[in-house]
Amino acid sequence: MSSYSTSESEPGSSLKPKLRTRPIAASLILFGGFITLIFGIAFCISFGASDISLSTVWEAVFHYNPDIPQHLVIHELRLPRVLASAMVGASFAVAGALMQGMTRNPMADSGLLGLNAGAAFVMALSFAFFPGLSFIGLILCSFLGAAIGAGLVFGFSAFSKAGVTPVRLVLAGSAVSALLAALSEGVALYYNIGQDLAFWYAGGVAGTTWIQLKALLPWIGCALIAAIGLSRSITLLSLGEEIATGLGQRTGLVKLAAMIIVLILAGSSVAVVGAVSFVGLIVPHVTRFLVGVDYRWIIPCSAILGSLLVVFADLAARTINPPYEAPIGALIALIGVPFFLYLARNERRSL
Repeated sequence: MSSYSTSESEPGSSLKPKLRTRPIAASLILFGGFITLIFGIAFCISFGASDISLSTVWEAVFHYNPDIPQHLVIHELRLPRVLASAMVGASFAVAGALMQGMTRNPMADSGLLGLNAGAAFVMALSFAFFPGLSFIGLILCSFLGAAIGAGLVFGFSAFSKAGVTPVRLVLAGSAVSALLAALSEGVALYYNIGQDLAFWYAGGVAGTTWIQLKALLPWIGCALIAAIGLSRSITLLSLGEEIATGLGQRTGLVKLAAMIIVLILAGSSVAVVGAVSFVGLIVPHVTRFLVGVDYRWIIPCSAILGSLLVVFADLAARTINPPYEAPIGALIALIGVPFFLYLARNERRSL
């Protein structure tokens, strides 16, 4: 693997991987990306069916007056929506980065490996059998579905004598996702919830409320902090299980912790935005290209870039065909599908 080398300065010394990193570029992305995200959020709040000046946005955020109609639109509709976009983008991107580092699979993504489809299936069941379920209940159902999807994908891909390979994971993910999607559609047709499920499946943050954000923030916030805390272990694991074990890494425990974080990030995000794919595929690759292979930089930079991607994708969804909204998942797929085909082609050449 060209991204690291090992050396032994004296007999009996442990392997010391030398990582290709760009800390200056990473620092610029974190600082510049955060500033861009703040201005992007303000711009997205001000831009819509009726344009609102940035000064009015400032006043609505810091000096909210419910008697002013524009303040009410910003506070109750646009601000929760944009904040949800930023949170969901960071979650999907970090989940994808963890999965790619943990499995050493360049095509790993919560949508491609069955987590989103599993969450969607259990959400369909909850819509059918528990229509009055609270948002916290929907989040827990989404966690359960994501775990079922991931378990099926990893279980099926491990049946082969060759073991779990990147291509086998993607093939199993495609098969499991197709199966769970078909089951979800069957539930939707039988219980007449097709319209609700179709809107949720398309992906979007329209209608996000402050109650949902408050329920979502502890899950995503704690999971993102845990991901950053696990970043050094993911870096070692991404270099290979033998190297990680040789450096004293408890690889099984690291994989379990990383998978729990991924389930929380992907499951909570799917509960809000729907089955949006490719954010966790695109962003970690772009981040690695910019900052190197150290996940202590990749994870926080992926969070910033993922937030930017989904925030501006949601803006495009609102403005591309007014007064109607385009599905945010479809817009991101326009970038993600060609990117996935490019990665699949390179992966096939490397086999």
